[in-house]
Amino acid sequence: MPAHVQTIVPPKLRSGDTLRVVAPARSRTMIMEHDNTRWIDERFAAMGLTLAFGEHVDEDDQFRSGTIEHRVADLHAAFADPDVAGILTVIGGFNSNELLPHLDFDLIAANPKVFCGYSDITALQNAILARTSLVTYSGPHWSNWGMRDHFEPTGDWFRTAAMNDAPIAVEPAQAWTDDPWFADQDTRTPVPNEGWWALRPGHATGRIVGGNLGTLNLLQGTGYMPSLDGALLFLEDDFESDAAHVARCLTSLLQLPDAEGVTGLVVGRFQASSGVTRAALDEIVARQPALRGKPVLAGVDFGHTSPLLTFPVGGTAELSVRADSANLTITRH
Repeated sequence: MPAHVQTIVPPKLRSGDTLRVVAPARSRTMIMEHDNTRWIDERFAAMGLTLAFGEHVDEDDQFRSGTIEHRVADLHAAFADPDVAGILTVIGGFNSNELLPHLDFDLIAANPKVFCGYSDITALQNAILARTSLVTYSGPHWSNWGMRDHFEPTGDWFRTAAMNDAPIAVEPAQAWTDDPWFADQDTRTPVPNEGWWALRPGHATGRIVGGNLGTLNLLQGTGYMPSLDGALLFLEDDFESDAAHVARCLTSLLQLPDAEGVTGLVVGRFQASSGVTRAALDEIVARQPALRGKPVLAGVDFGHTSPLLTFPVGGTAELSVRADSANLTITRH
């Protein structure tokens, strides 16, 4: 999608709305091996939001997901149902891109609504942007809401993005966690946040493109890849991606023909086990010609740690980075 094409922002959620939970990747059955639904249900009830579930969310094959046909059917049904105001994904996984050739993008475009998830859901979000111009939301899955302690400000950030229109001045969280909380709600160790990493100075505005780096790269060479011309990239990766893997994936993305049009880069926090340090990331950025003279900010609260920022894929943001400080504002969401 060229930079000049106006994106479509879906209607905001309101108290009394119904959200449909679907499983485009992994199944709810896998999540229910550790039942944290008490806290999920309490939080959505407090917001006045009702949860409903796709017909096939519990299908669980050898890949821990349902058939392509059924996953597509649940997604289509959620967009088509006039009683559904928003759609949440159960969790991520690895195979959301299997759905892309089977999606009815005309149906999705005709029924704009909040669609939220992250990680592997990046494939769906950026394909929807490319094919419909609809803004979607990179933010917590249904399952994330089951974190008993140290959950906020994840919920506040979701409400700010999905239930309000005002610009969002993003601020660093005071602390973060990186642990298997879903299996052990009692043993948690928050880490004080050292703040953002101002890697390159500058000022940029742009349309947000991105999410999970490895998943976004799966769209290269397909008809589902959004344009990078005028894009302010928001990128993250998980613990399986060490510095060398991040470097080659970012290089691949920024070698696309329209990557010179990228206006800047915002990088989510890496999990500690990835081994991606500030020094390594600084060197990775230094090797990218497409980023020369453009602002780069890292250590932002999105990715596979908690808390988790909700940001609009296809929305717009403004980034200012100085040597020792930065400002990040989501201006249209």
